[in-house]
Amino acid sequence: MTTNLESIARKITTILFAQQSLASAGFIAAATLNSIVGKELSQNPSWAGVPTAVYLLAGAFSAFMWGYVFDAIGRRNGLVTGLTSGVIGSSVTFYAIAIHSFPVFMLGMILMGIANSAVQLGRFAAAEVNKPEHRGRAISNVVIGGTVGSVIGPFVAGPAGKLVGSWGIDELAGAYLISAILFAIAAVVVFIGLRPDPREIGKEVAQKFPETINRSNQVRSVFEIIRQPATIVAVTAMVLGQMVMVLVMVITSLHMHDHQHVLTDISAVIASHTFGMYAFSILSGRLADSWGREKVILSGAITLVIACVSATISPDVLPLGVALFLLGLGWNFCFVGGSTLLADQLSPAERARTQGFNDLLVGLASAFGSLESGFIFASLGYNMMAYVSAIVALLPMIVVSVWMMRKNKNQLA
Repeated sequence: MTTNLESIARKITTILFAQQSLASAGFIAAATLNSIVGKELSQNPSWAGVPTAVYLLAGAFSAFMWGYVFDAIGRRNGLVTGLTSGVIGSSVTFYAIAIHSFPVFMLGMILMGIANSAVQLGRFAAAEVNKPEHRGRAISNVVIGGTVGSVIGPFVAGPAGKLVGSWGIDELAGAYLISAILFAIAAVVVFIGLRPDPREIGKEVAQKFPETINRSNQVRSVFEIIRQPATIVAVTAMVLGQMVMVLVMVITSLHMHDHQHVLTDISAVIASHTFGMYAFSILSGRLADSWGREKVILSGAITLVIACVSATISPDVLPLGVALFLLGLGWNFCFVGGSTLLADQLSPAERARTQGFNDLLVGLASAFGSLESGFIFASLGYNMMAYVSAIVALLPMIVVSVWMMRKNKNQLA
């Protein structure tokens, strides 16, 4: 890459990091309370996971659409549009809590889910503007923005709640007001700073490194790409890693609430989890570039299994905090390793729609996990839900292990 292209790539990655930091803080502030709000507004503990499930389903079904939107209007305009949806959705959820309306809250969750699916595609925008050997760290440098969210998001819930409580509104609404403000700031940052558009820079980078795309010059369909062994490994890691993470994370706040933990303790455990999700991205990205995508994925799957089993040890703050930290770390390794491996398989013409389809699958799997977590928790308890999650985490571990063995066998042949 020329010095100018490298400079532009650094600038784009920095802006995407800032966007991820602000948006993740908004999403995490809300996610801390979604299951509690769901139970309170629906008056049914079995529906505690429904708001997050609706949020994830909306994100899943809009992800494929965002792939085409990003191709049509560019990454910058697509991200601004998505963040604007987040502002509107957060405002709607704030209003829903104020009037105690579960259906209106669901509408807000839909809009926030649509926003999140757009924001998540930002990691691929960073990958496409950087040269192949730096893709892992580029993705991780964006994902690590979630560290800011992991610190800010959960801890603003309490003070924001007290603020809106002084207005005569339910304290649970405070986090959603903060979310709207953070999304608005992120939209302004992207609108002003994300120039030139990553779509155009990505085309220039692809021209300089055509040999890194292991295929013919023909543009493949999404379903042709998704059947390739490396793509199967990448998608499996992200889809099932996300499902496992959501299964345990979504219901942990309600589990703690039922054990009479105060909001600050719940926030601390969720902060530990989100810190694990994002803080080590700088490590996972560099390991993906130097150690190998598949080894990072395998490490992540193993960590997820350990985390799920650890979550059953005790309902106290410290054991749950450690378990949820490991859950976040395992997710990060699967997510960054899988995202980088998928980016390796795609040409510029294949990127946005294939990545959107991947995020559709990720969203569907995690929505299913969120929905099922509430029902499993209500009928069988928290520990059984964690054991089910551990079994699911074994699947990506098996898939990547088989692929690694076949690769080694082919290299020796």
